[in-house]
Amino acid sequence: MTRSTAAEPADPARRTVLKAGAAAGGALLVGFYLPVGQGAQRQAPAGAQAKRFEPNAFIRIDRQGVVTLVMPQVEMGQGIYTAIAMILAEELDAAFDRVVLEAAPPNDKLYGNPTFGIQVTGNSNSVRAFWLPLRKAGASARTMLVEAAAKVWNTNPAACKAEQGEVIHTASGKKLSYGALVDRASALTPPKDPPLKAVSDFKLVGQPMKRVDTPDKVNGKLQYSIDVMPPGVKFATLAICPEFGGQVGSVDDTKAKTLPGVRQVVVLDDLVAVVGDHMWAAKQGLAALKIRWTSGPHATVDSNEVWKQLRAASEQEGAVAKSVGDAARGLSQGERFDADYELPFLAHATMEPLNCTVHVRPDSCEVWVGSQVLSRAHDIAAKVTGLPPEKVLIHNQLIGGGFGRRLEVDYVEKAVRIAQKVDGPVKVVWSREEDIQHDVYRPVYRDRLAATLSDGKIIGWRHRITGSSVIARWIPPAFQKGIDIDAVDSAIDVPYDIPNLQIEYVRNEPPGVPTGFWRGVGPNNNVFAIESFVDELAKKAGKDPVAFRHAMLNNTPRLKAALERAASKAGWGDPLPARNGGRTGRGVGVQGAFGSYIATVAEVEVDAAGEVHVHRIVSAVDTGIVVNPDTVIAQLQGGLIFGVTAALYGEITIDKGRVRQSNFHDYRMLRIDQTPVIEVHLVPSGEAPGGIGETGTTAGPPALRNAIFAATGVALRRLPIDRELLAGKKAAT
Repeated sequence: MTRSTAAEPADPARRTVLKAGAAAGGALLVGFYLPVGQGAQRQAPAGAQAKRFEPNAFIRIDRQGVVTLVMPQVEMGQGIYTAIAMILAEELDAAFDRVVLEAAPPNDKLYGNPTFGIQVTGNSNSVRAFWLPLRKAGASARTMLVEAAAKVWNTNPAACKAEQGEVIHTASGKKLSYGALVDRASALTPPKDPPLKAVSDFKLVGQPMKRVDTPDKVNGKLQYSIDVMPPGVKFATLAICPEFGGQVGSVDDTKAKTLPGVRQVVVLDDLVAVVGDHMWAAKQGLAALKIRWTSGPHATVDSNEVWKQLRAASEQEGAVAKSVGDAARGLSQGERFDADYELPFLAHATMEPLNCTVHVRPDSCEVWVGSQVLSRAHDIAAKVTGLPPEKVLIHNQLIGGGFGRRLEVDYVEKAVRIAQKVDGPVKVVWSREEDIQHDVYRPVYRDRLAATLSDGKIIGWRHRITGSSVIARWIPPAFQKGIDIDAVDSAIDVPYDIPNLQIEYVRNEPPGVPTGFWRGVGPNNNVFAIESFVDELAKKAGKDPVAFRHAMLNNTPRLKAALERAASKAGWGDPLPARNGGRTGRGVGVQGAFGSYIATVAEVEVDAAGEVHVHRIVSAVDTGIVVNPDTVIAQLQGGLIFGVTAALYGEITIDKGRVRQSNFHDYRMLRIDQTPVIEVHLVPSGEAPGGIGETGTTAGPPALRNAIFAATGVALRRLPIDRELLAGKKAAT
């Protein structure tokens, strides 16, 4: 089983005491390094024993044989707590039900993600990042425990083996539990390069395991951020100026203060909050306020202006992100084809609304929050309160959906500012309307593609991506030479054998509209554009879409194998069943993203009104060594639904500086009766694990779009789908 505990303050000195205390109390600690940034390793204070490194994460084994991993990554529904426990238990040869995970406190130096150098959960890389470090840590601990047992029995360690939390003397069958060995093992020097298990010897990894958090999610015992109830807590909900950049003009709170349960009205420069005894009182109090807002610099911004500016910017040459061969020459040979693709703003609309509970005291601040960037949440609380970092305590909680929204800390900042005006703890909960209308949106993108064909293959290729740079704002050092590495992701490593290509990026920021990461971000834009364009090129070449792709994937054998599997399982080429007289079609899309290779086939029906009915989706994925097949399948199913939902309905539009959508009635989600049959097929692989949380979201839209293309002959180049265009009520533009 696993659990998450409240994080301690980011105090290295106190942590040293905790580690020393654990050793004195009979626990074996094995530190392991996660190379932060350039791989710099940090040594523990002088005088500590071998297990006293100042690691990014560590393992504890106590005298009862309980194995504890302090976990820097956060659980937000992706199943990493189960997967991480499996990896550790596998290499350590511990009993799976004896592995416990504790949430790490905020500290970039100790718990920074190896990929980014900061404490962050995202980019589908939790298993990828921790696969080897965890295995090495487990192997080191196992080696020490076996050596300790061998000393007890006065034998060679090679005569012993570890299994299910015990060391066994092979010849005699004598056993010692890990708990009985921790004192002796603690006196040993950890091996520098412990041998890892062969993949063929895995007993846990690769097996379908039930998620350890599911039972307590079902019975309500697990605590999300929104469930936190510290003694004396009050509830607050807020209204932010509906115009981008606007401010509070005046507030008449006369009526609100007469309502039962309303305790306080907090007025700040850009928002108003009502504090009550319960959420209903706060919500009713907020509705009773008369607020006059003052317009800011973006009060006239609308979607037409955003698109006009973006399209104009896309006509410019961009910074070159990749160049192979001679793209200009390649594009001058044979018949040239051009197409432009556009994707809109999207909101996250996580199941758990944004929320944060804060208690500000004169000399301290305590925060309960679900965050993908715990150290940044800690830092913003310290900045707002002006308190020293060690006086800010963050309790990290399970997250009911992140999708990139909780990579931002604006909701933490607002909650702390409100809490500064409240005596005692206050839980700030955003309404769904505030959540959707004050999101940090997936950027609008425009992709301009050009290609030439020869003998049924692409010989020239240019891809210009125009859109906002999330990287430049979120992690500025990664924005180099005018290139947003996320915006060009999956474009610079287009999987096809193309001898002449050029990839460009043009940065264009929408006026006043905040943009951020959204489950896939750059890849879900680029894969849609690339795979839509490739389908159109296949038609121009007179080729079957699967055969056309297959012929150009010789340099990407893992993706080629996934395409073969998906096409076979989907019955590619077989007649589709009749569907109520509608137009039917199959579409395919492939991608290599987040370290995984996936091919997807969608089956759709388009009726006379232009409505699209998705009947079946088949995906085949090579994600390397699969830790937990059930989790991989579930993540792909959820991601495909998420991506298809966006393709069918997702669009945030702006009018007079305001977001027009406000809730699920006009920011639609796919209903359960609309959800297609989804088949996921795992391609066996011995490669290191890839990422899986975002791959389904990226895979769904192009396969759907190409199925519509096959059914109707209409080449959609903009999402969400245009039903009037599919119904023949208007011409394509």
